[in-house]
Amino acid sequence: MKNSKITRVAQLGLFTAVALILSYVESLLPPIWAAVPGIKVGLPNIIIILILYKAGFKAAAAVSLIRVSIVALLFGSVMTLAYSLAGAILSLTLMALCKRFDLFSTVGVSIVGGVSHNLGQILVAIGLFESVQIGYYMIVLAFTGTVAGIFIGLAGSLLLKRLEKFRF
Repeated sequence: MKNSKITRVAQLGLFTAVALILSYVESLLPPIWAAVPGIKVGLPNIIIILILYKAGFKAAAAVSLIRVSIVALLFGSVMTLAYSLAGAILSLTLMALCKRFDLFSTVGVSIVGGVSHNLGQILVAIGLFESVQIGYYMIVLAFTGTVAGIFIGLAGSLLLKRLEKFRF
């Protein structure tokens, strides 16, 4: 029993490291759409999707929160942490609900995650700047979140199939 807990922690640690590497790789990529700041594909979310489906909400939340915190410390600021945490918490919560109630495929769950991540960040911005006009930016972010969600969902689905026999 003890070895299985140790193995699980080690596996989640490795997946956290992979998610951190994907965050770093994503930070090196040029802007997807230079006219609209802040748009990213969300490569680390491939790992979050994998863990959500293979190990459950608690494990995915742990990896996500650790990754977001470390990325903010290494590459960002307190504001980066605030925006990222809001997006991560909202997106993971809604993805877990969609998965639990079997509302969508992996791609659909990922789209919900991409759009809701952006919504969480917009809500923080509205609160900080006390301006609901920032919410208009959500129109663009809903589109890009959907496109990114499709990409991440397809990659996550492929990874889930490849690791079908892998146990947590």
